[in-house]
Amino acid sequence: MRLSIDHRTVYRFTEPQARLVQMLRVNPQNSHDQTVASWRIDVDHDARMREGHDGFGNAVTMLYVDGPVEAIEIAVQGEVVTSHSDGVLHGVHEPLPAALFRRSTPKTAIDDALAAFARDAAAGDDPHRALHRLNAAVKTMLAVERGRGAPGVTAAETLARRSGTARDLAHVFVAGARSLGIPARYVSGYRLGGGGHRLAPHGWAEAWCEDIGWIGFDPCTGLSPEDGYVRVAIGLDSIGAAPVAGSRLGEGEEELDVDVTVLREE
Repeated sequence: MRLSIDHRTVYRFTEPQARLVQMLRVNPQNSHDQTVASWRIDVDHDARMREGHDGFGNAVTMLYVDGPVEAIEIAVQGEVVTSHSDGVLHGVHEPLPAALFRRSTPKTAIDDALAAFARDAAAGDDPHRALHRLNAAVKTMLAVERGRGAPGVTAAETLARRSGTARDLAHVFVAGARSLGIPARYVSGYRLGGGGHRLAPHGWAEAWCEDIGWIGFDPCTGLSPEDGYVRVAIGLDSIGAAPVAGSRLGEGEEELDVDVTVLREE
């Protein structure tokens, strides 16, 4: 499948900023399951950009802009050709051992209720079937909220209120898998569907099975990702895979607008 992606991020500031430094994790990488046909990042200011990789192996672009900056738009556009693999990753560079992804974070901290939920969902099955059971249980238990949602919500809080964004549901799955002793991580990227524009990139999860490798799970659908997904970045949670993160030098408040469109090209 050939997918076209248009991802625009606009920052507006109440006071001009003297300098912006941003880390962009918006560049998908080639694997056996996806090929980047074209990709570009445009900024509506004079900017310096430096390509590299972070500790998780994600492709990153460091963006440096000198002020005064009252607003800035970062536009990401490209096309990616994908194939169906039942959610199993092939040909992805892995600089870190799978066991690292058993490590908990504040967003994926495990409380008694979350551990009991994962244990009941797994039903004592083998790891592969237990992960699919957990994915389906998150889909059944939690309603999906549209939009970006509050940034500080934890997996335990999402489970308690029975609803969350795609990011929040992925955190519940990741925390639940780790409570079962299974390495799991957060994934950010793009997903076809949803009827047009989205207010954020999509988020899902991956978990490790010894006899298979890394497998994707999307709690929003209760299924594994198919060829309508473009994988971009991974992290212990959504912070480590955030599409845009950085700092600014200046007073005042900021306002963020994000628009994401994913279309299938014929």
